[in-house]
Amino acid sequence: MPDSDSLRVAIGGDHAGFPLKNMIVERLGRNVSKLIDCGTNSDASCDYPDFAVAVAKELLGGRANKGIIVCGSGVGVSVAANKIPGIRAAICHDTYSARQGVEHDDMNVLCIGGRIIGPELAFEIVEAFLNAKYTPLERHARRLEKVLEIEKNGIA
Repeated sequence: MPDSDSLRVAIGGDHAGFPLKNMIVERLGRNVSKLIDCGTNSDASCDYPDFAVAVAKELLGGRANKGIIVCGSGVGVSVAANKIPGIRAAICHDTYSARQGVEHDDMNVLCIGGRIIGPELAFEIVEAFLNAKYTPLERHARRLEKVLEIEKNGIA
């Protein structure tokens, strides 16, 4: 795990992601300086966009520096989170994508599918995501600037 003094993580998920989210919370709780659980707190049916917004608010408010969102497939929360300016979210079901998404694309939210992967792989993916640091090589910075320009101005 990275330096726990500087790692503030917001995590959330819908009913389909609830069991895996809870396992991640339990595993991370002692390894980060701050863990903000944005819900849900049961397996009762609920709407995934609410948790994408809750996690994003923690990041954009500066209370967290990385976010994790879990739903059934990871797709819904990824789509919802990416509608929020300032959020760069990706669905990752392998460690390479989780690490490279941060290193090359400055990804700040990891999305995973609680019905797609098991807990041990999820823990490895979360660890890869949390350990990764953005490496602003010229090509990475240039590409990220283009993404931020699209976010700011659209495609008009």
